[in-house]
Amino acid sequence: MLGGVDNKLFFMSLAGFPAVLFLIFMLRWTSARGKSLVERSPRPGSENEYGSLVPVASPLNHIEGEIVRQKLVAVGIKATLTHTKDGPRIFVFPKEENAARAHLNTF
Repeated sequence: MLGGVDNKLFFMSLAGFPAVLFLIFMLRWTSARGKSLVERSPRPGSENEYGSLVPVASPLNHIEGEIVRQKLVAVGIKATLTHTKDGPRIFVFPKEENAARAHLNTF
């Protein structure tokens, strides 16, 4: 007995404090600026900032770009439509560049 109170009940009443402290630290960690694990929204880059992908087409708008991309996908060429600083671009892998350009020149 601690001061006339049952010790088990006394220690059970303090059990919630570590849980609340844990939640406080987790919330501070997840909401800290500059250290977030949540991905930032993408920003457009220039044509040479997309790794090994090569631009093969420069459509006028996103709708036209999606049509061109679907045509390339239909013949088995993996293509990506991306909005760059210079407008929408169709990117392919370097090994498929010649095939993509040849297929696009037929239209």
